[in-house]
Amino acid sequence: MFFTSKMKLSDVLISNHSLVLTLQRFKIELGFGEKTVAEVCRLNSIDPQFFLLICNVYSDSHYLPTEEEIAHTDMSGLLPYLIASHNYYLCERIPHIEQHLNRIADACKPNHKGILLRFFGEYKNEVQNHFLYEEKTVFPYIVSLCDNRKSEGYSINQFEENHSNIEDKLEDLTNILIKYLPGDIMPKERISLLFDLFQLSSDLNTHALIEDKILIPYVESLENKTAAQ
Repeated sequence: MFFTSKMKLSDVLISNHSLVLTLQRFKIELGFGEKTVAEVCRLNSIDPQFFLLICNVYSDSHYLPTEEEIAHTDMSGLLPYLIASHNYYLCERIPHIEQHLNRIADACKPNHKGILLRFFGEYKNEVQNHFLYEEKTVFPYIVSLCDNRKSEGYSINQFEENHSNIEDKLEDLTNILIKYLPGDIMPKERISLLFDLFQLSSDLNTHALIEDKILIPYVESLENKTAAQ
């Protein structure tokens, strides 16, 4: 299902509950009543077409925006959206999961506790480094292109090549929680933690799709424009 600007935003969210996670990143507050996507976007100074691109990628992993769609969309909100997503993961979701994990680890024998904390620590560091690279290298490069400034020695192809999968260690951690910890160690807390990890994994995968399907084609168009000048 593809969303349109004439749809009620409440209907969009009900059709895909995960889209509730995007509201904070767009600085949209709940309580918008029966307003349409276009009306809510106008009130929040958001380009409706950009909002819909995010929602459609979020809701359909096979959806691929066309070059024309990207060319006719105001992308000024893309970097703020991605940075807000980074802040959500690093400042809210990962600390929340870490609290759960620490309680479970404290109930484990030392060897299991060490394994849990090591795997999560490595995963957390990998996520932080991944986002830091984007914010310190990729995003400033994009800003320079938007300002019609050429940046020698870097291209978005390098981002594609180094767009590593940060999900491997998260999958290892879920396997430990499901398969290898003794069954009597905080079973309810573990199930709650697993749901959090699955949700985080799904959301991060969608975040990567947004970068692959929107960010990279957009930056390629900027590079082509800059090279032609």
